Amino acid sequence: MTGLRGLDLDRLQAHLGSGPLTATMFAGGRSNLTYAVTDGTERWVLRRPPLGHVLPTAHDMVREHRVLQALSAAGFPAPRPVLLCADTDGIGAPFYLMEHVDGTIYRDVADLETMGPAAMHTLVLSLVDTLADLHALDPAAIGLADFGRPEGFNERQVRRWKKQLDASRSREVPGIEELHARLAADIPAGAGAVVHGDYRLDNVLIGPRLEINAVLDWEMSTLGDPLSDVALMLVYAGRPLLVGGRSSISVPGHPSLAEMAGHYAKRSGRDVSDLHWYVGFAAFKLAVILEGVHYRYVQGQTVGEGFDTVGALVAPLVAQGHESLDGTLEGN
Repeated sequence: MTGLRGLDLDRLQAHLGSGPLTATMFAGGRSNLTYAVTDGTERWVLRRPPLGHVLPTAHDMVREHRVLQALSAAGFPAPRPVLLCADTDGIGAPFYLMEHVDGTIYRDVADLETMGPAAMHTLVLSLVDTLADLHALDPAAIGLADFGRPEGFNERQVRRWKKQLDASRSREVPGIEELHARLAADIPAGAGAVVHGDYRLDNVLIGPRLEINAVLDWEMSTLGDPLSDVALMLVYAGRPLLVGGRSSISVPGHPSLAEMAGHYAKRSGRDVSDLHWYVGFAAFKLAVILEGVHYRYVQGQTVGEGFDTVGALVAPLVAQGHESLDGTLEGN
């Protein structure tokens, strides 16, 4: 955790009617800001929009609060929300509080290697099981029937991320236009389920028996095609997202991408025969996101270190997208 910013504890204390509060800010967030808050007895986690937002953001907080409330009530491992403030009266921005859940977030490959191969294998399959369990929930039965529009989800995603690419032009990216054209030419209809939108190992809290105590960061969740979650999980596992870095799949004991996909199919009962398209799209989507970061770096709009190497990550993702459409699931 890092230094506190964006949270007025005096205002929060007055809003809650509690005793003196202390808080720390969780590092690593790229969008909504997250804090650990305590009055010395109770512990909570607070989420609020990023600093500097000029557009209304209460919808984001209401939406996150809603999906957490529905999922936790259904028994899914999501933190239970305890309070929502949809206006700016409480702390100057919309926010919600949720229960504090114990667990470990694994972001460093070196930490994963200390587990040993058997534990690593168990952990990843637990990650896959939890995703399958999310997709097994009936949105209507848990109060999320209108949480999104699953019809046409994949088609809208292909259009959306092409627009994002067009808005991030600072150089030629060989093969990326062709990748989009191939994806757009044969879009699967897909099924409908609650999807997380950014499901990966470092977005879950792991318990001492390698169980998933909580799935975090629901800001991109909606009703959509569950195989989009599966594919992005596979791309994250198979692709190092730092220049010179290593992917989690390089850790001894980590299941292959094909094993992960097969395990999901067995757990969920879903057909994964179209997964090559989904992995191709996930690679395209991630390439566009990173190209956008590179664009902002070139325009001098980034702050901090490491942005100068992001551009080098795009071409391998484009290549992976083409390889997946050609029938190769494993990334290089």
